Amino acid sequence: MAGGSPTALHAAAALPRQRAWRGAAARRPGRAATRATQFGHHISLDDGPRCRLQAGQRRQGHAGRVRPRPARYGYLPASAFAYEGTPVDRERFIAPFVELEPAFILKRPLRGPNITVADVINAIEYAVPAIEIIDSRVQNWAIELPDTLSDNGSTGAVILGGTPRRVDELTLSDTRGTLHFNGHHMMDGNTRNILRNPFAATAWLCNRLATYGVEFEPGQVILPGSCLEAVPMNEAGHWSGTFAGWGAVEFEVSAP
Repeated sequence: MAGGSPTALHAAAALPRQRAWRGAAARRPGRAATRATQFGHHISLDDGPRCRLQAGQRRQGHAGRVRPRPARYGYLPASAFAYEGTPVDRERFIAPFVELEPAFILKRPLRGPNITVADVINAIEYAVPAIEIIDSRVQNWAIELPDTLSDNGSTGAVILGGTPRRVDELTLSDTRGTLHFNGHHMMDGNTRNILRNPFAATAWLCNRLATYGVEFEPGQVILPGSCLEAVPMNEAGHWSGTFAGWGAVEFEVSAP
């Protein structure tokens, strides 16, 4: 994974009830933690955006996950981005899964409330195919919503593809996506699974986070959600995610 392990999240001072469970401990490479809810921490959907990045980390974007319900979200630190030509070390993860989704790179700021689909389309510079590796630092994925929020939405790593397109060249309300591993078909999906279209999911995410003063900034990467069911990343090999009529994103997983 480029730039080291994913960012550790620390609860803000306004959330003293989270102090007994630290995302930082769970985000050590290859090491799981006991879930927050086991200790009786009552973390609501509103608490996630109040978490802050660890000192020295740069926020490169935002990720939303509108399916399955309830919706959840997390920050994308610059250290979470890997590259197509650089192997991803399986040992840096605990129980990772692979997702395929469009990634939007912004040219204009977006700040809710009341952001519309038209606002989102006008703010996007281009879109690229993307892989998100999700990884729970909670043992055995035995998570409830509070645990996911404490874990920054289970974001592990992001790989961006190299086929940028203007969104008016794509039909993101109905684009088929496919995942392959070592040439074997693993999963199919469609971008309509992302709240019927990924622009609507992005508008929802922007308006939701506006409640906490969060703004989407030019140059940031926005992941609106996966078009298909996540697939376990259990071993070394070659992954490929393809959007029909658009392009692919590929990466290698290495293991000892």
